[in-house]
Amino acid sequence: MPDTAIDPEIAARFIAIVGEGHAVTDPHDLEPYLVEPRGRYAGVSRLVLRPANVDEVSQILKLASETGTAIVPQGGNTGLVGAQMPDNSGTQVILSLSRLNRIREIDLSSNTMTVEAGVVLETIQTAADDNDRLFPLSLGSQGSCQIGGNLSSNAGGTGVLAYGNARELCLGVEVVLPTGEVLDDLRKLKKDNTGYDLKNLFVGAEGTLGIITAAIIKLVPKPKGREVAWIGLPDPKAALDLFTIASSAAGASLTAFELMQKRSLDFTLKHIPDTVSPLQGEHDWYVLMEISSGRSAEDARGLIEEIVGAGLEEELVEDAALAMNLAQAGDFWRLRESMSESQRPEGGSIKHDVSVPIALVPEFIEKAAAVILTVVPGARMVCFGHMGDGNLHLNVSQPEGADKEEFLSHDRAMHDAVHAIVRAMNGSISAEHGIGIMKRDELLATAPPLAIDLMRRIKASFDPAGIMNPGKMI
Repeated sequence: MPDTAIDPEIAARFIAIVGEGHAVTDPHDLEPYLVEPRGRYAGVSRLVLRPANVDEVSQILKLASETGTAIVPQGGNTGLVGAQMPDNSGTQVILSLSRLNRIREIDLSSNTMTVEAGVVLETIQTAADDNDRLFPLSLGSQGSCQIGGNLSSNAGGTGVLAYGNARELCLGVEVVLPTGEVLDDLRKLKKDNTGYDLKNLFVGAEGTLGIITAAIIKLVPKPKGREVAWIGLPDPKAALDLFTIASSAAGASLTAFELMQKRSLDFTLKHIPDTVSPLQGEHDWYVLMEISSGRSAEDARGLIEEIVGAGLEEELVEDAALAMNLAQAGDFWRLRESMSESQRPEGGSIKHDVSVPIALVPEFIEKAAAVILTVVPGARMVCFGHMGDGNLHLNVSQPEGADKEEFLSHDRAMHDAVHAIVRAMNGSISAEHGIGIMKRDELLATAPPLAIDLMRRIKASFDPAGIMNPGKMI
């Protein structure tokens, strides 16, 4: 076994639980576990454990508590705030859930699926589709992210408007506590008022209280009609007014309302192969709107035509294209889903994942655009997000020709300036990506002291040895 900062005898005991074939110790093989997708957060670990089942997870955590060994849970390693990264001490063990990858049950009568933590989100979506159902959690990383990580970060995505985030899509969980005890709360009940809702302590806890090893998730009937429109507008205020019209006309059938700045589309068309703008002319802002009908394709088409027509009549909409088929609808969505990736070739990017009340979205964008330039003159705002739930990814790309590292040195000042506007609007500095390392200090500095104290009491109660993902969140 290679040199390790963990006591060799303790490391050997951990390895014996999963077997040598499922313990990663080779430095080359460790590399993919030690840096997150953007390369911003990296850590050091000499040992990754890949348990096969809940019993092995239980044994690992029991031994970790006995020996005071810190455990860092990791799913698909797609998180953007560093919650899945070890620190630089070399003393922390990464626990990968990727081998817990079974779909245990699909219950069509209850519209539920029981899945283990390592099942990839896209696998769940496909299994639901094969059974004429929809699992509506949809993320850009769905081809590699895992459901355990989705639940631990309370992932959002493009379907929150109609279906809610990961917390709303989860009915029950199986969790291994830091002591090794297993909480079996895998129940399909939609109504249950028997005491505290324990599952929601673990959903969104970023692995700081225990490890979710399985979950019962909600399925919904597959829509009978789905229509997508790409809409050009002059400004976010017009988008807000169109959203009001769409919400009134479609109600729960409005399943997506994505707002995108022109620069977001420009970067995508420039850097993502085989992409084409849906509209002939250029517009300062765009909306991708989706209508899903449980009744018929004709109903969905009629609704979207009614909404776009009303937008044109009230001079909110400058131009629009309605997808003619599912392939074209997929092309529209690919433009939206590629907007994060398309920023990388433009150099340094300072990212904000924020939410404000929907009515304040236009005002927030206006104020943020102004304050960004006071921090770094020439910085380029790249704004897009889920306007239907007030969640914006307000990213800032470096000025053209600027030095990347010099630009990124303004990260703290940029966050402080943008987040000050968010807090003044009673918004959130972390809408769907979580806290992790990135936002931990700001959470501690700005959240109500009693809230922090209560979270710390919960942490101490569940994890008295302090082994679960230390240094994250609080």
